[in-house]
Amino acid sequence: MTTKNLLVELFVEELPPKALRKLGDAFAGVLADQLKAQGLATDESVVTAYASPRRLAAHISHVWLKAADKAVQQKLMPASVGLDAAGHATPALLKKLQALGADVSDPAAAVAALKRAPDGKAEALFYDSLVTGATLDTGLQKALEESIAKLPIPKVMSYQLETDCALPGWTSVNFVRPAHGLVALHGSAVVPVKVLGLKAGNLTRGHRFEAAVDPVLLQDADSYAQVLARDGAVIASFAERKAEIARQLAAAAARMGGGVRAIEDDALLDEVTALVERPNVLVCEFEKEFLGVPQECLILTMKANQKYFPLLDAGGTLTNKFLVVSNISPSDASAVIGGNERVVRPRLADAKFFFDQDRKKTLASRVAGLDKVVYHNKLGSQGERVERVREIARGIARKLADAGVQGAFDGNADQAALLAKTDLVTDMVGEFPELQGIMGRYYALNDGLSPDVADAIEDHYKPRFAGDALPRNLTGVVVALADKLETLVGMFGIGNLPTGDKDPFALRRHALGVIRMLVEKDLPLELGALVAGAAPAFGDKITDASAALTEFIYDRLAGSLREQGYSAQEVEAVLALRPQRLGDVAKRLAAVRAFAALPEAPALAAANKRIGNILKKALEVDPHVSEVLLQEPAEIDLYAAMKDVLPRANAQFDAGDLAASLQTLAALRTPVDAFFDGVMVNAEALDLRLNRQGLLKSLHDAMNRVADLSRLAA
Repeated sequence: MTTKNLLVELFVEELPPKALRKLGDAFAGVLADQLKAQGLATDESVVTAYASPRRLAAHISHVWLKAADKAVQQKLMPASVGLDAAGHATPALLKKLQALGADVSDPAAAVAALKRAPDGKAEALFYDSLVTGATLDTGLQKALEESIAKLPIPKVMSYQLETDCALPGWTSVNFVRPAHGLVALHGSAVVPVKVLGLKAGNLTRGHRFEAAVDPVLLQDADSYAQVLARDGAVIASFAERKAEIARQLAAAAARMGGGVRAIEDDALLDEVTALVERPNVLVCEFEKEFLGVPQECLILTMKANQKYFPLLDAGGTLTNKFLVVSNISPSDASAVIGGNERVVRPRLADAKFFFDQDRKKTLASRVAGLDKVVYHNKLGSQGERVERVREIARGIARKLADAGVQGAFDGNADQAALLAKTDLVTDMVGEFPELQGIMGRYYALNDGLSPDVADAIEDHYKPRFAGDALPRNLTGVVVALADKLETLVGMFGIGNLPTGDKDPFALRRHALGVIRMLVEKDLPLELGALVAGAAPAFGDKITDASAALTEFIYDRLAGSLREQGYSAQEVEAVLALRPQRLGDVAKRLAAVRAFAALPEAPALAAANKRIGNILKKALEVDPHVSEVLLQEPAEIDLYAAMKDVLPRANAQFDAGDLAASLQTLAALRTPVDAFFDGVMVNAEALDLRLNRQGLLKSLHDAMNRVADLSRLAA
């Protein structure tokens, strides 16, 4: 029996655009997985997903009309339960065999057909049978129902279909959108499956306005995309449609010359791809007077409200032209262009009005308004939050100034922290929350504030996502750290912690933001002191959870380092010491990696682990060593080697050459191995035992200044 290719299409009303790509991939993926699980498709079968605004489809190659029969061996029960002392079948065994469809008319023959084999400590009975392979009719029915059940539907609709039985009536159906057609073709043959009240056929619908024929007849599974494009005026593939839109956007921008380009936004491109079946990019424009409004406002309103692609000049400045992706291709597009230009004008006028009105009040005059904005019912208003951020920022600035950082305590951070949230009560941010911080910067400059403060007002939200830029100046870093620490300390203090994939206050992102600023800016700040120093700003509103929060941040750091390519062993070795200066972590990791490559590393790591276990059992150990009590040659040699090696290694550590420090310690391998071969640490004489423990404690402390080397042991 040969295989044929399979096509399944579900024709529906317009699907939610932001979910379309995921819906299309899930529909095809689950369908193929279910067919493979039933033996109707193989691992070599190629799956092609199709998704357009009004259809989900899948093309699966090499699908069997019937799966091969399969030999199955099934464990029944222990032999002691299934057979009596004489070896005859018990009632329990006969009942089990009967349930499996076996012939039990001759119990002796039924027992003889069974296999007996060891199963753990006991012997068990096994039944061999031949399971008939699934047919495509039944297998596809099951796969189709499963794929629909597992669709990641954002929100289900309930609608009714008229029944097709003798009795009149209606039946309710739940799906993402009302479904109107089902195609199922195995080669050119229709597979008789039903779903959502629909029977499979070979007819589908094309473009609402531009299809050459309606309905569109599909002759076979392989011609689906070509026939739909030719007769239905629809590009069925999401990826092909997206590529075509990108090509047309680039071509339209290039025709304008001067380095003009369409704004890059993959999420917007995906959304527009999900809105059109046959794209046609058109150039539109708006009045130049609107360019006086901050371009972020204009770009956001065009993208978010209208799904337009703004055009930027070679310098990245917004022009008064934009691109529209139309779903129709009339011979004269002037009406479409004019309609889009009329639609966008009121949006831009609103943005200009908000901007003009907001500039009539200073940011400083808006501070009092934050007292009326609720931040959290347990943590008070945004006004209270601002005061906490100010207090935390002053503490951070003071620590930086004490560490010799110039300009840390010049008052700019306090002013930026005071005004950072004031744009939340402006009309523009009220309409477009995504512009918080951005508008604060514009309004600060309008008020005559220093660029340093204005930049910090915008940047205190950074980094907002993975890969985002950090604040551009020290003032911004201080306020951003204070803002994120206020959120983290406050939420941990009231027990509002992330759970599973739920993190409504973005605490994981805030923790990574703190980490990135401490690491990439190499700030002379200690993590523990930072976290503990933020808690007093809350007074009695919270329970101090500094220890739990610090561990949470180290966990985020560990995950981030593993994503950067460091091994779990390397990360554990460095973070086990809970280094307070996160800016040193990269140097410690590099030193550990270089040490691990040395031939002496495995033996020293194992010895370090052994020493740690000895000291753990000994509890409190004084690292003092008395030379008089050194008796065995191996301990005398180790002590002499330590007197030579440790001062050099410690000097290199203090000078910041961590890799050299660990490499110097590698010279101790031979005397350490000899010590454990020839010396009994836990000697009966108390003075000898304590002295040897002290020797190991001195060695352990010196070896673990960079990292806990025992974590490198296999």
